[in-house]
Amino acid sequence: MKYLYLTLILATMNSFGQLVKVDYADGNQKLEGFFAKAQKANPKKAGVIVLPAWMGVDAHSKESAEALAKLGYHAFVADIYGVGNNPKNTGEAGKNAGYYKNNPAEYQKRIQLAIDQLVKAGADKNQIAVIGYCFGGTGAIEAARGNLNVKGVVSFHGGLGKAANSPTNEIKAKVLVLHGADDPYVPAKEVEAFQNEMRETKADWQMNYYANSVHAFTHKDAGSDNSKGAAYNELADKRSWEAMKTFFLEIFR
Repeated sequence: MKYLYLTLILATMNSFGQLVKVDYADGNQKLEGFFAKAQKANPKKAGVIVLPAWMGVDAHSKESAEALAKLGYHAFVADIYGVGNNPKNTGEAGKNAGYYKNNPAEYQKRIQLAIDQLVKAGADKNQIAVIGYCFGGTGAIEAARGNLNVKGVVSFHGGLGKAANSPTNEIKAKVLVLHGADDPYVPAKEVEAFQNEMRETKADWQMNYYANSVHAFTHKDAGSDNSKGAAYNELADKRSWEAMKTFFLEIFR
């Protein structure tokens, strides 16, 4: 009887979308992602990849996956750096993130591996979106640049720069950029170059600016001092999430 009771408890936990650790790999590099099952009817089996910020898989990315599951999407937090490689400080984070920004094919490969896991977990391979925060926001755009099989991508306060060695391909995925109007880490020239790239690649793109917002405006642990360049903004956080929800209704219809 106790084993039946335990089985019922586990089944109940899974039905509420708690994160499940998923071990996978890129060659010899072990990866550790987290899956959240859709908690509402999901007839299209739509799935969303969540790309963490530059410190690697964190509470924020996991919370986003849980929130997406509550909306009715299968969600998967991708491990870009790999087990044992999460940075210990911002210096290491900059180095790790910089490697993938300068080697977009490697970034795209790690995103694709996460997509493969999301599909294995129940998502339709033709009903996938990618969202990301900061460094992860850059990754979301790279998924579009690399023409991965995704319906759309959403960048929350992500870097917009394109690696010099990266080819310029026609972009098929729809693109939504959610940007702090006062973000000092994404200069005007980078924004302009990105917008020109979107026009050149004939992308279906949108870009929302949020007033009084700097980098990391969705991260509550970033503090509230805009003068530091990265700070939480509750209104921008809520507005950007609503914009993402509307975008998903469009791409998954």
